[in-house]
Amino acid sequence: MEIRDIPEADVGRMFDLAGTVFHVGIEDGDLEQYGWPLQRADRIGAFDGATMAGQLAAIPMRLAVPGAMLDCSAVTFVGVLPTHRRRGILTSMMDRMYADAIAAGRPVAALWASQGVIYGRYGFGQATRAIDLEVDSSRPLELRTAPDDRPLRLIDAASAPELLGPIHLRSLSARPGGLDRDPAWWTRWILRPVDRDAAGYSAPRIVLHPAGYAIYRAHKRTIRVADLVADTPQAEAALWRFLASIDLSSRIVVPNRPVDDLLPHMAADPDQVTVTKNFGALWLRLIDVPAALRARSWATDDTFVLEIGDPRIPGNGGRWRLGTGAAACDPTTDAPDLSLTAADLAAVYLGGTDLTTLVRIGTVTEHTLGAAARLAASLTVPLSPYLNDDF
Repeated sequence: MEIRDIPEADVGRMFDLAGTVFHVGIEDGDLEQYGWPLQRADRIGAFDGATMAGQLAAIPMRLAVPGAMLDCSAVTFVGVLPTHRRRGILTSMMDRMYADAIAAGRPVAALWASQGVIYGRYGFGQATRAIDLEVDSSRPLELRTAPDDRPLRLIDAASAPELLGPIHLRSLSARPGGLDRDPAWWTRWILRPVDRDAAGYSAPRIVLHPAGYAIYRAHKRTIRVADLVADTPQAEAALWRFLASIDLSSRIVVPNRPVDDLLPHMAADPDQVTVTKNFGALWLRLIDVPAALRARSWATDDTFVLEIGDPRIPGNGGRWRLGTGAAACDPTTDAPDLSLTAADLAAVYLGGTDLTTLVRIGTVTEHTLGAAARLAASLTVPLSPYLNDDF
């Protein structure tokens, strides 16, 4: 089995393999519509002679972490043909992806997992959760938060990078977990005319507030919100009020919102806003542990010795002295305060998973009494981490 780059001319073959692995039909136009991110990705293939038996793509992106933006490999299109399973192909492709990321200076990788149990063994930890909402807009949506009454306006997709980009970037500094969006990502991905997950819906429509925006699609009497970002709760309330008052609509569906979303608390009638799903979202991998730990900000000034287990990337393993005040992380031979795997470190890194819970279930070992609670306090973030970009 040979692990090598997939040339851009073979992106179509990647779609065919994905269709086989994920049991989906490939339709006319899919390659043009959805193949664009693969053109900018590192494309890794496993070849059995002329047969492409496995594939993995890593899109260079920038991920918001507490206090910083980090270069990130956004991993997607991962699959192995059913005829070639259990031969170590995924392991070989992951190892190649790690090596490429290290060479490119990307300290972290992230993915959306079709089967989460697969990726823990490769050092990924589930770093965020999200919720789906549904709003009954057949009657006025009364809000407990006074909306910011500055005017709203509809804008076209061509204006989105310039007008929405700064608002989105401000949101990344306030809440970790999101991805930076360049103009091409806005126009060709976020605002793509057709979305498979929203079959039958209109092209995206954009409403802009001076302190926020919403992107939505419409189908019959349903509004589907794809993205909503606001600088303040009052601007957020103004956007929700608008969406709930669109003529000839009676329902709003809102897939993938942060677990601490304000709308369920804003609604004067809690029964009008329903949380329909709570699910695991982003999986994170710390490819360069010391670089990732040095890069993020911390809520308290403290010092810990962490013993990290990482059989896939040996350079991460061993004992590290973490100083959260000085953002220092250096090798040490001192006795550890906590022992944990790279996957569990990734799970807590953005502040979305409680470290003390991992101690309670036995996956993290506390050697120094109280160390887990202290590190959990250092990891605390004001807003739950959240990603609203599929890839």
